[in-house]
Amino acid sequence: MTFIATFYSHFGAIRYQRLCQSKGYKAQTMPVPRNLSSSCGTCVKYEAPEMLEDPTHDEIEQIVLCKEDGYECLFRAENS
Repeated sequence: MTFIATFYSHFGAIRYQRLCQSKGYKAQTMPVPRNLSSSCGTCVKYEAPEMLEDPTHDEIEQIVLCKEDGYECLFRAENS
């Protein structure tokens, strides 16, 4: 499955990309798609069997599942 995670800062995106890669998942930073809002404009698109949520990672704004007909929000920070 393909997921996109958005962040409050570029540092958070880089840190999350490294977390994904350390778990063996293909991950890349990229600009946030227009129909997903983001505070910093950078997201991480990654492929994994399930959503990777690091509860200690407080920079995550949202995580969405990429579907053929759009996106399904799986996680949204309470303060966003």
